[in-house]
Amino acid sequence: MRPQTWSKPKPLVSVAGRTVLDHLLDMFKSIPAGMEVEYVFIVGPHLGETHIPPYLKEHYPHLMVHYVLQSVMKGQSDALLLAREHLTGPLLICFSDTLIGADFSFLADEKADGVAWVKPVADPRRFGVAETDGEGWVTHLVEKPQSIENNLVVVGCYYFKQADKLLSAIEEQLRGGVSLKGEYFLTETINIMIERGLKMRAQTVEVWLDTGTIEATLETNRYLLEHGKANKTKNKKQRGLQIVPPVFIHTSAKIKNSVIGPYASIGADCIITEARVEDSILEAGVTVEAAALKGSFIGRQARVRGRSADDPPLTLNIGDNSSVTVL
Repeated sequence: MRPQTWSKPKPLVSVAGRTVLDHLLDMFKSIPAGMEVEYVFIVGPHLGETHIPPYLKEHYPHLMVHYVLQSVMKGQSDALLLAREHLTGPLLICFSDTLIGADFSFLADEKADGVAWVKPVADPRRFGVAETDGEGWVTHLVEKPQSIENNLVVVGCYYFKQADKLLSAIEEQLRGGVSLKGEYFLTETINIMIERGLKMRAQTVEVWLDTGTIEATLETNRYLLEHGKANKTKNKKQRGLQIVPPVFIHTSAKIKNSVIGPYASIGADCIITEARVEDSILEAGVTVEAAALKGSFIGRQARVRGRSADDPPLTLNIGDNSSVTVL
């Protein structure tokens, strides 16, 4: 996600008019009523620890939140063990760059010891995969498999009925040094738990959205705009502005003599003049003048100045407070 994450942590990158973190928190609205929910954010040093807490305090003051710093990136299992004082009872784990179409309401009546959300993909080799038996119980997890024969990818969301059993398995994992390239992966923790008798079932999801790369984030932007996150859904042309839906345009954005869309997300206080913006994300405070953009990600307060909106579109990935001028 460079250069976007030079100046902000990945969860605060924008997609479809909101941060990834906003969309992630929306997922948890389906947690059964009556469950007492506490959020534990495991953050990295510098950007994570300095940006995430104030953002949540400002936008979600009603949430009960704990923060844990993982100062050395030693993997998912190590991160969870650092947070052990906050992990008791039922536990739902979600990775921060993963958005899924999940309804968690069934957890109120869940009988299994654990649930792993999965989705079949064409090439699973960048991910972890779940091996299951004929009844859908997980028998083994493999991190970054070498072959594509088993394509049931675990999508970064897990439920455990008893957090203490997870923590006990992590301790065994770390004692045994079960790691991959210096990182302790949750897949190996779960394998230890399965060997101890854990009954974990696979829950298939239809929607799995990735925000781990610029290309994936633009694809996620397209999907979200098509599925309810656009605030401009009709073709519109008036006073020099043409909208080609679906798009999201913040109410404070100022746009003149331009074509916006399809699949464009325009953030707060953007100024767009004599431009075309398609299939792109413009974060807050961006200025675009006399340029055509397509497949671009423009960071906060950045400026793009071209020669004409009729020129071939530019595909840019520029970070916060940057400037591009086409001569």
